[in-house]
Amino acid sequence: MTAEAPVITSAEAQKAVRNASALIAASILSKGIVFIWQIVLGSALGPFEYGIYNTVFALLAVAAPLASFSMGLIVIRDVAREPQKLGQYWSALLFMQTGLSLFAYVGAVVAAITVGYSQTIVAFTALAGMSIFIDLLGNQSHDLLLAQERMTVTSLVEIMNIGLRVGLAAWALSMGWGLTGVYLATIASGVVRSVVLWRANWQAGFRPTMPLNRPLARLILLNSLPLALAATLSMTYQHIDKLMTTRIIGEENTGYLGPAFLISTGVIELLNTTVLVALYPLMSRYSADSRGETFGFMIEKLTRFMVIITLPIALSLSIFAVPLVELIFAPEYAPTAGILQIFIWYTFLTMAGNVIAQGLMIQNRQRYLLMIRAGGLALNIVLNTILLLRYRDPRGAALASVIAEALTIALMLWQFRAPGWETRRFLMGLPRLLLIGAITAGVMAVVGQVHFILGGIVGAAVYLAGMMLGGGLTPDDRALLQRVLRTLPGSHRFLG
Repeated sequence: MTAEAPVITSAEAQKAVRNASALIAASILSKGIVFIWQIVLGSALGPFEYGIYNTVFALLAVAAPLASFSMGLIVIRDVAREPQKLGQYWSALLFMQTGLSLFAYVGAVVAAITVGYSQTIVAFTALAGMSIFIDLLGNQSHDLLLAQERMTVTSLVEIMNIGLRVGLAAWALSMGWGLTGVYLATIASGVVRSVVLWRANWQAGFRPTMPLNRPLARLILLNSLPLALAATLSMTYQHIDKLMTTRIIGEENTGYLGPAFLISTGVIELLNTTVLVALYPLMSRYSADSRGETFGFMIEKLTRFMVIITLPIALSLSIFAVPLVELIFAPEYAPTAGILQIFIWYTFLTMAGNVIAQGLMIQNRQRYLLMIRAGGLALNIVLNTILLLRYRDPRGAALASVIAEALTIALMLWQFRAPGWETRRFLMGLPRLLLIGAITAGVMAVVGQVHFILGGIVGAAVYLAGMMLGGGLTPDDRALLQRVLRTLPGSHRFLG
C-alpha cells in the first residue's frame, strides 16, 4: 500500500499558479522578443561579430554572480518568511553589493586581458560591464518584489524593459552604431528598469532601514558565500564553451555556438527558471514548517514533470535541427545545426537538475552545490581543451557541456534527501518515459521525411498518447495535475 500523497491546499495552489501564470506570460512575451531580436542581431552582425558579442556576454555572465553574490535568493527566501525585515535586508543589499559590483566589473575586464582576447573584446567588455552597476539596483528591488509574491508587477516591468532595450538597440543598429549602440541601449534601458522597480517598492511603503544591521549583513554574506561561488562556477561551465572556443578556434566558431545557446537558454528560461522562481517562496515555506514531506513531494514531482515536458522538445530539436536552423537563421549559420543536435541534450539535463539544485539550496546545502559545480567545471574545462584542440570543431564544446551536466545531476541525485522524496521511485519511473520517447523519436524521423513540421506534430501526438495511455503519467501525477488545473480561471467548465 502506498502512502497518500501530501496535499497542497487550494488557496496555496491557486496563488502559486497565479504567480507562475504571470511570470510565464511575461516570459513568453519577453523571451519571444529577445529570441527574434537575437536572430536579427546575428544576421546583422554575421558570425564573426556575433562571436565577439557572445564572448563579451559570457564574460559578464560569469562576473554577474560575483556582483549579486546570490544574495537575492537568500533575501527572497528569508523575506518570504519574515516580511517585516524587508527594509533591513534592502539596506544590507545596498551596502554589500555595491562593492561587489566594482570587484566583478574589474575582474571581467582583467580576465579578458589576461586570457589574451583581442582589444575589441576587451573594450566592449569594459563598456557593456557598466550594466553590472545599473542592473544591481533594479535586481535588488526585483527580488524584494518577488519575496512579496508581487509577480504581476515584476512581469510587467520585465516586458517593458525588454521592449525598450530591443527598440533602442534596433534604432542604434539602424544608425550604424554597431555593437557600441547595442551596449548603450542595454545601459539606457537598465536605468529605466531600476527606477521603475525602486518606485514600486517605495509606493508599497518600503524603505531601506538605516543604520545598517551588521549582524544581519554578515549572516546574509555567510549564507550567500557558498551559493555565490556555486553560481559563479555554474555560469562559468555554462559559458566556458564560448570562452574557450573564442580563445582556441576563434570568434567565428563562437558565433556558430551562439544560436544553439540562444535556443537552449530560451527553453530553460521559459519552462524552467520561470516556474522555479514563482514556486520559490512557497517551497521555502514548506521546507521551513512542519510540511517537510510536501516539500520533498513537490521536488520529486516537479523534477519528473520537467523531464516529461523537455523530452519531446529535445527530440524535436535534435532530429530536425538542420531544417530548423535553415528556416530561422541566415545561411552562414549552417554549422549551428550540428551543434544544436548535441547541445539540446544539455538543456534536457539542466531542466531537471535545476529543480534538485533549488531543493538543495532551500535546504541551505549550498556547500554541497559548490563542490558539485566545481567538479562539473573541472570536467568541462578538461573536455573542452581535449576536444577543441584535437578536432578544432565547436561541436566538441557542446559535447563537453552535456557530459559535465550529466555528472552534475548524478551527484545531486546521489546526495539529495527530503521527506516525501524517493530517489529510487524517481529513477524507476524514467525507463517508461524513455521508452515512450524512443517510440516518439522513431515516428518523428519517419514522418519528418515528408516535412519536419508534420513530423513534429505527429510526434507530439504520439508522445501525448503515450503519456496518457501508456503509463507515462502515474496516478499521483494525474491527481497533482488535476488539483493544479482546477485553480485556473474557468477550469470548472472543463473539469467539473
